[in-house]
Amino acid sequence: MTAEERRNLRTFGDYVRKTLDPTYILGYMTPWLREDEMQYIQAEKNNKGTVEAASAFFNFLVELKEEGWFRGFLDALQRAGYTGLYEAFESWDFQKIEKLEEHRLLLRRLQPEFKTSINPLDILPEISQCLINQECEEIRQVCFNKGSMAGAEKMVECLVRSDKENWPKALKLALEKEECNFNELWIVEKGAEDVEIKDLGDGEMETSEVQIFYQEEPEYQNLSQSSCPPSEVSHTNLYSPLKPRNYQLELALPAQNGKNTIICAPTGCGKTFVSILICEHHLKKFPQGQKGKIVFFAVQIPVYEQQKSVFSKYFERLGYTVAGISGATSEEVPVRQIVENNDIIVLTPQILVNNLKDGIIPSLSVFTLMIFDECHNTSKHHPYNMIMFNYLDQKLGGSSDPLPQVIGLTASVGVGDAKDITDAKMYICKLCAALDTSVIATVKDNLKELEEIVNKPQKFFRKVETRTTNKFKCIISQLMVEIEKMAESVFEELGTLTLESLSHIQNREYGTQKYEQWIIAVQKACMVFQMPDKNEESRICKALFLYTSHLRKYNDALMINEDARIKDALDFLKDFFTNVRAAGFDEIEQDLTQRFEEKLQELEYVSMDPNNENPKLQDLSFILQEEYHVNPDSRTILFVKTRALVDALKKWIEENPKLSFLKPGILTGRGRTNQKIGMTLPAQKCVLDTFRSNSDSKILIATSVADEGIDIAQCNLVILYEYVGNVIKMIQTRGRGRARGSKCFLVTSKADVIEKEKINIYKEKLMNDSILSLQELDEAEFKKKLLIIQNQEKFIRDNEGKAKPEPDKKNKKLLCRKCKAFACYTVDIRVVEESHYTVVGDAFRECFVSKPHPKPRTYGSFEKKAKIHCARQGCSHDWGIYVKYRTFEIPVIKIESFVVEDIATGAQSLYAKWKDFHFEKIPFDAAEMSK
Repeated sequence: MTAEERRNLRTFGDYVRKTLDPTYILGYMTPWLREDEMQYIQAEKNNKGTVEAASAFFNFLVELKEEGWFRGFLDALQRAGYTGLYEAFESWDFQKIEKLEEHRLLLRRLQPEFKTSINPLDILPEISQCLINQECEEIRQVCFNKGSMAGAEKMVECLVRSDKENWPKALKLALEKEECNFNELWIVEKGAEDVEIKDLGDGEMETSEVQIFYQEEPEYQNLSQSSCPPSEVSHTNLYSPLKPRNYQLELALPAQNGKNTIICAPTGCGKTFVSILICEHHLKKFPQGQKGKIVFFAVQIPVYEQQKSVFSKYFERLGYTVAGISGATSEEVPVRQIVENNDIIVLTPQILVNNLKDGIIPSLSVFTLMIFDECHNTSKHHPYNMIMFNYLDQKLGGSSDPLPQVIGLTASVGVGDAKDITDAKMYICKLCAALDTSVIATVKDNLKELEEIVNKPQKFFRKVETRTTNKFKCIISQLMVEIEKMAESVFEELGTLTLESLSHIQNREYGTQKYEQWIIAVQKACMVFQMPDKNEESRICKALFLYTSHLRKYNDALMINEDARIKDALDFLKDFFTNVRAAGFDEIEQDLTQRFEEKLQELEYVSMDPNNENPKLQDLSFILQEEYHVNPDSRTILFVKTRALVDALKKWIEENPKLSFLKPGILTGRGRTNQKIGMTLPAQKCVLDTFRSNSDSKILIATSVADEGIDIAQCNLVILYEYVGNVIKMIQTRGRGRARGSKCFLVTSKADVIEKEKINIYKEKLMNDSILSLQELDEAEFKKKLLIIQNQEKFIRDNEGKAKPEPDKKNKKLLCRKCKAFACYTVDIRVVEESHYTVVGDAFRECFVSKPHPKPRTYGSFEKKAKIHCARQGCSHDWGIYVKYRTFEIPVIKIESFVVEDIATGAQSLYAKWKDFHFEKIPFDAAEMSK
C-alpha cells in the first residue's frame, strides 16, 4: 500500500465506522489480525456497540504493515457482502455512500414512527438484498424473541449502516407494496419531470409534484370471478370469444364509428370488455398495407400489469402483438422500439409524458387510438392531462399530422363542487374538452338489460345515539393532555425556531381525523427540521416522534371506542404497550408506559361496566335482528372505516348471544397498517368463496377494499356503519347488494354524515341529468363549445410560464450544504444553455477537489470528465461535475448541494431546483471566459 493510499484510507475512515460491522468480516481477516485483536473487537461490539467496534477495527487496520493486507481487506468486504464499501475503496470514490447520509438521518429521525407502524418481517423479503445475510437473520431472531417493535429497531439500525445505494428506494418500494401508512413519511427523490442537469448528472432525480387521484377498481380484478355474469371481464374467461350484451354494443358504437368518446357506465357492467371490442374493431378496419397502433393507459402498476395480461391473452391469439412499459421497466427497455414494433402498447402515462418531452416519441401521431382508463383523472397536473396538453397543442397549433382517436373509460365523470346543473354541465364539458371527446356514451336504449346486471338496492338512513357519558374518553384525553404538555416543553426549548406554528394543539378534538392530521404535520416538519447542533437536533426530533406516535395510538383507540366497545379500544392499547416494552424502551417510552399503567386498573373497570355500553352497537344489533327475523336467509356486507373496527365488530358479533349465529367473516385490504398484516389476494378470494357457498356464514365485515369489484349475487343487505365517501364511492358501495329487493342502510350518529350522503345522492342525479342534457346538444355545437374551452385553457396554460417573479439582484453566498464552507457568490454564477450552472473565476477552483468521473460520457456539447466535491477536510460533499464544454473545462454545480445565505441578513435558504431560486441569472459568455 502506498503512502498516498494510506492517507486516503485515514481520510475516508469515517465511512468504515458508519457502515461496517467488523464482526461480519473478522473470519476473513484472520491472516492479518491477531486473535487477541479480534476478541477485543468482538468485546467492543458486545459492550459498547457497532460503531465502537468499527473504530477499534479501523485503528488496528491502519497500523498493519504486512504485504497484501489492503487487498485482503477489500476481499473480505466483498465476500461478506459489503459491495458498496468495496467498490468505494476500490475506486476511492465514496459519493454513492455519501448520498445515503440524508436518508440515514431521516430514518433515524423517523425511527419512533417506523417501529410502531412496520412489521419488519413483512418488508424484509423486499429489502434483504440491501442488507448483510447475518443482519437479516438477526432481524428475524429479534422479532421472534422480543416482538415486532424490537425487530423494527434492529432493522433501522441495519439500514442506516447499509452501503447499498438503492436501499432508500428499495424501502420505498417495499412500503408501497405493503400499502403502509409510514410510506407518507418516507420520501425518496424520484424522477418524473423537470429533471435538471439530466444529461450531465449521474441519474439523480429531483422530487416531482405529488398529487392523489381517485382510482376505480378494474373489473378484471374482480375478487368474485365465479359469480360474474357472462359479459363481465375476467382474466379466466376473456380469452375465448364472448358474445357481448346489447348494452355493451351500445356503449362501444360511437367509438367504433371513429368518434372521440367518454364511456360512462356503472362498475360491474364490463367496461374493459367494451374497450376490447373497440380495439378489435379499430385494428381490423385498416386496409391492407396500413396498420393501427393503440396505446392503453393505466395509472397504477397493478392495474397496468393486469391490463397488459388481459390484452396480451386476448389479442395475441388474433395475431396482434402486445407489449407494456411501466416505471418499473422503462429504464431497461428501448421505448421507441417497443412502440414501433407492437400493435397495442399498455403504458403507465408518465412514461409517455417523459418520452414526448425527451423527443424519443416524436409526437402522438405515432398512435391511431389512445384509451384512458379512469379518465376522470384528466385534470390539473395528472399525467393524463400532460399527454392531452401535447395533443391539444398539436390540434390547436394547426399541425397537419393526424391525431389519434381518444377514448375515456369511467364509472362516473363526477361534478366536482357543482351546486346546480349549469355548474355540473360546465365541469363535465371541461373534462370532455381536456380529452377532446365530443360524445359521452351511456346506456339508454338497453337500460333494462343493464339494470338486470347492476341492481340498485333501496337506501335507508338510520340516525343512532352515542354514549351520554364517556369515562374512557375522559381518562384517555387526560393522558393525551399530559403528553401534549411534554411535547410543548420541547417546542419551548426551541424558542422561535421553525416549529412554533405547529405547537398550537389546543383546539383539536381528540379521537378525530383532524387530530391525526396535526400529528402527521408535526412529523413531516421534523423530517426537514435543522439545528446547528446535530445531536441536539436528533434528540428533539426523536422526542417529538415518540410523543406524537403515542398520541396517535391514543387517538386511534378513541376512534375505536366511538364505534365499538370500550373493551376493544383498551385491548388495542394494551397490545401497543406490550410491544413498546419488548422494544428499545428508552427513558421517554418508560415514562409514557408508566403513565398508561397507572390508569390501567381504572380503564379495566370502566370497560366492564354495563352502563358504558355503546348505544350505536345496540342499534346495529336491532337492525340485524330485525332483518334476519324477516328473512333468515339474508346475506349481509357490513362496511366500516378501519381494520381495527373490522376486528372489533367481529369479536362483538361472536360474543353477542343474539348475533353469534351470523358467523362473521372479514375482508380487508392487502396492505399493512400498524404492524397488522393485510389479507393476500388468495385469502380474500377464499373469504368470498366461503361467504358465497357456506350458508352458515351470513355476514361479511369489510373495509373499502370491498366497495369495488365484488359481485355477490345473493347479497341483499348492505350496512354502511359510519361509512361515507364521495358520490362515486356511494354508487359503488350501494352496488354491492346484487339481489333483487336489496336494502342499504347508512348507520351513523352524525347528522352531517347523513347530510353528506344525501348530497351525494343529489350529485349523482345532477351528474346523470347533466349528461342527458349534454347528449341532447347538436354534436357540431357541442364541439364548438369544447373548442372555446380548449382555447381558453391553452391561453391560461401558455401564460402561466410567462408570469415569472422579479429576480433578486442582491449578491448572495453559496455555502456547502453539509459543512457550510463558503463556495461562491451568485454574481459569479453563469447559466449554460438555459439549464446548467457554472461558476467563473479562479477563486471557486480553490473550494473544490475533483475525482475522475466513474461514468465519463458525452452529451451534446458536454463531456463529463470528473466529479467535484467540497475541499474542506472530512466533508467531500458532492457539488456536481466537471465537464468539457466546447473548448472550455468548467464546473457544473447542483443547487441542492448548497445553502444560500443572504449577505445582509445572514438568513439561509434551501432550494431543490435552480428554477425555484430567483436570483439574477447571467448567461454564459465565451468571450468572458477567454479573457
